[in-house]
Amino acid sequence: MKTTQTQWKKTFATIFTGQLFSILTSAMVQFAVIWHLTATTGSATVLLLAGLAAFLPQAILGPFVGVWIDRWNRKITMIIADSAIALFSLLLGIYFYLGDPALPVVFAILAIRSAASAFHAPAFQAAMPLIAPEDQLTRVAGWQQLVFSASSIAGPALGIAVYSSSSLAAVLLLDVAGALFANLMLALVNIPKQQRDAFEAESPSFMREFKSGWLAFVTVKPLVRLSFVTIAFSIVFMPLATLFPLMTLQHFGLGGYAASIVEAGFGIGMIAGGASLAVFAGKLKDTTFLSLSLILIGLTCGFSGVLPITAFTIFVVLSFFMGAAAPLYNGPYMAMIQKAYRPEQLGRVISFITSLTMLASPIGLAFAGPVVEAYGVQVWFLGSGVVVTLLGLLVLAGSSRFSITEIAGAEAEPEATE
Repeated sequence: MKTTQTQWKKTFATIFTGQLFSILTSAMVQFAVIWHLTATTGSATVLLLAGLAAFLPQAILGPFVGVWIDRWNRKITMIIADSAIALFSLLLGIYFYLGDPALPVVFAILAIRSAASAFHAPAFQAAMPLIAPEDQLTRVAGWQQLVFSASSIAGPALGIAVYSSSSLAAVLLLDVAGALFANLMLALVNIPKQQRDAFEAESPSFMREFKSGWLAFVTVKPLVRLSFVTIAFSIVFMPLATLFPLMTLQHFGLGGYAASIVEAGFGIGMIAGGASLAVFAGKLKDTTFLSLSLILIGLTCGFSGVLPITAFTIFVVLSFFMGAAAPLYNGPYMAMIQKAYRPEQLGRVISFITSLTMLASPIGLAFAGPVVEAYGVQVWFLGSGVVVTLLGLLVLAGSSRFSITEIAGAEAEPEATE
């Protein structure tokens, strides 16, 4: 059962204190590694291969690890997964301390970190309904976006500062410290263990539980439709996460400090968006948040793609509004998922949905590489802006088909088939 009303906020605050440091140091590593590859190779293909290494393992493993996430204690799962990420950050840090490792070594370690994240991220999201009351999940998602946003602001600035003054190895070692602190905070709290379906507990079967999770997911039709929108959004938007530094370097002709300003502008926007979501959660429909987010992201991406090389300041402003729009999609979307499925199925469902989104990202990266190499990074910004705006208008026009008007978990009873 869930923690009481007097306990859940304290539990949530303790967990997110640790996660703040872990996410912060991970943001430092992400930006520092991307900038290191940008500065040393100047190749969009290398950057996109690094993106594939970071996304693909999580996407492939996701549908399968959900079965174990629903079987295992979610707190222990998070601790073990974060420890694995810390271990391979340490190994990569040692490699860079001894000298620049070959690119295949970097890609391999990024892939292993991604595999561990396949366990950590869904277990973390599936644990939230075990802690917070159901009517607070959208607001909790806003707080979660605030934590992520604060890290997005400080992470690039601190990452480039440590990288420039010391080395990439030092940044990676800080990531190890962040993961260990997050695990300490997790060890201090109690997260109730999810109840398991009696039949699944007495007669465990991987394939039967896998099928049960899939059937639970497809039962909730509005979320299936919304997942297709999310996949299309991910295909065109996710490559921008690795292309932002290239936009600063190649289109505007500026260096690492300017790139960190763009990331900071995006992060400040995310704080504003997360705060808005936390304040206005419940006052607007979740689908209204989703459509507004997509339209704003689309417009800011599109305008970024047509900026002249002298308009870097405008690019920073557009990045702010792009960042402000992101929590208005991510928060309500995850809250809808958490409300719609029973806790004992949530690990599988979140893993399915996460994998669908993650598999879309490599597709986008595969298309973005040749386009950027041939026509320039600004063309991808413009094209993605057009597509995302159209998706936002689609959700706005058909909001009733994407809305969840009742808790669907009761409809998604697991099948006890042999």
